[in-house]
Amino acid sequence: MKGTVGELGEFGLIRELTSRLTTTPAVRLGPGDDAAVVAAPDRRVVASTDILLEGRHFRRDWSTAYDVGRKAAAQNLADIAAMGAVPTALLLGLVVPAELPVTWASELMDGLRDECQVAGAAVVGGDVVRGDTITVSITALGDLRNHEPVTRAGAQPGDVVAYTGWLGWSAAGLAVLSRGFRSPRAFVEAHRRPEPPYHAGPAAAGLGATAMADVSDGLIADLGHIAESSKVRIDVKSASIDIPSQMNDIGQAVGVDPLQWVLTGGEDHAIVATFPPDVQLPARWKVIGEVLNPSALPQVTVDGAPWTNKSGWDHFGEIES
Repeated sequence: MKGTVGELGEFGLIRELTSRLTTTPAVRLGPGDDAAVVAAPDRRVVASTDILLEGRHFRRDWSTAYDVGRKAAAQNLADIAAMGAVPTALLLGLVVPAELPVTWASELMDGLRDECQVAGAAVVGGDVVRGDTITVSITALGDLRNHEPVTRAGAQPGDVVAYTGWLGWSAAGLAVLSRGFRSPRAFVEAHRRPEPPYHAGPAAAGLGATAMADVSDGLIADLGHIAESSKVRIDVKSASIDIPSQMNDIGQAVGVDPLQWVLTGGEDHAIVATFPPDVQLPARWKVIGEVLNPSALPQVTVDGAPWTNKSGWDHFGEIES
């Protein structure tokens, strides 16, 4: 559709966006009424929300609207999976300038819809508002399916630490983009469109995970959340983490130790969890550390020593795109 969102108007924009949506059996009433109705067989709803701000979390010269939609949905749906729940629905709050092309908003919705389909969820409603800066606010919902949620607070000394998904790929892709390049493409795409292992969260809960988180702020930072909530220390074994050769090549080109990206780069939305030591983990899980009794050392150490470099993403720190 041609033209701007200002020319189309609020209700025309809503009609355009909702016309692009699909549904799932969990959606009993979708967009079009005062509120949506989503089935909650477990009688508990897992909920998470996030905000993406243009210039802070994405740039239109680096990412398409479709990329932004996939990324916005992924980072919220990953939070649901990291609780051991199955994603069911997503709500959108969208702030856009009146001069924004309608096609940009439509492609954003396509990205949201398609990422939801990957996770087995659906966009069920939201709101649009005129503003000076594009802001995408997402609320995701999920169902525990009669299981208990896996929080950050259950890690026990003796547990192993394992992850599944990608670590450091988004940060490496950001480094490439920041220097005006667009390849290696796999790393750039990892920054534009993260691929969380949604299935792994509920599967980890079924395996007996004692604590779990998605890696959104960086491995050390997110393990730090688990360690603090569980009142334990976690030690990461750097030699246990596989670093792809292409990531090493990027690191050499830009003068960065790729281990820095792996340990502190966020937005990959891998799943990291702690498990009792006798659990037989599937091959997709990689054991990278152990849970220890608390000590005078920082709550997360690397190879037994404090990590003295930057430890992860801080929304009130440097600018991210």
